[in-house]
Amino acid sequence: ATTKHVVVNWDISHITVNRDDYNLRRAIGVNGKLPIPPVEATVGDTLELNVHNGLDRPTTIHAHGLFQTNNTHMDGPAMITQCGIPPGDSFTYHYTLEQAGSMWLHGHLAHEISDGLRAAFIIRDKPGAELYHYDKDYLLTFEDWFSTEFADRMYHTINPKEEFPPPKSYAYGLVNGVNGNITQTLNFEPGKTYRIRLVNMGDINSFQFSLPGHEMYVIEADGEYSVPYFTDGIDIGPAQRYS
Repeated sequence: ATTKHVVVNWDISHITVNRDDYNLRRAIGVNGKLPIPPVEATVGDTLELNVHNGLDRPTTIHAHGLFQTNNTHMDGPAMITQCGIPPGDSFTYHYTLEQAGSMWLHGHLAHEISDGLRAAFIIRDKPGAELYHYDKDYLLTFEDWFSTEFADRMYHTINPKEEFPPPKSYAYGLVNGVNGNITQTLNFEPGKTYRIRLVNMGDINSFQFSLPGHEMYVIEADGEYSVPYFTDGIDIGPAQRYS
């Protein structure tokens, strides 16, 4: 199959959203939207991620799980592999995709990940090179979503004039970008095999996944194929991915 040059344009800015079905709050979106659509490509492709920073503070993007062989200057951690992209400026990330798996992209400065700057990044095998056969591929992303911005929660935690311990803050669980209670259902047909990609893009919370009455084979962990592991449930910590 012919490889492609995949171009993705991200204009990062503050937006006002209600993601948990209860709280309207300021968040960080891409191209005026949240959730940010998944980025998808195939092994052998090159990905060009054009990022414009429309925030009032610097930002960077980290491709979580990508090996970045001979490409560490594109890895994204602020003040480690690059300076932050200044407000109003742009930066282009170039990735050569050498591995298949379930990854994700997220902000790597000032905890912008907690305010919404995160998206799934799926790299598929070339046609005919799949290690496992399945009839359909589903993606489920998991996020913890707080009613206030990270900066507000941090202020109440570290300001010596504020009450300590700070007020308790509980997160809502989002599945595919919305309150898990209203996430679109998955449809299964008897006799078919399904790959379900589980990506925890959460800040601090773990998630548990199971299909009551059914058992599953784990075939991928953190972007790497694994020996099939039989289980009836999976614990997914922050940043972990399973299929």
